Amino acid sequence: MKKITVHVTLKQGVLDPQGKAIQTSLHSLGFPEVEEARVGKYIELTMEDDADIEARVKAMCDKLLANPVIEDYRFNVEEAVQS
Repeated sequence: MKKITVHVTLKQGVLDPQGKAIQTSLHSLGFPEVEEARVGKYIELTMEDDADIEARVKAMCDKLLANPVIEDYRFNVEEAVQS
């Protein structure tokens, strides 16, 4: 089994109103050093090992998990910890 972690973020230049709200709130809470906040998604998948697992995960990201027009993504594949 493989554990895949996917991080999806808005591309630079795309407005992030949620991130701006966080930045404003942090400033009002006494953290003026925060220059920018950006919000993204973190997704964990557990999959059977496959020879083309990276291509499959990339296809999942392109088709569903991320919007390639406005979002960037990166992922990591590692051995899943068995409990």
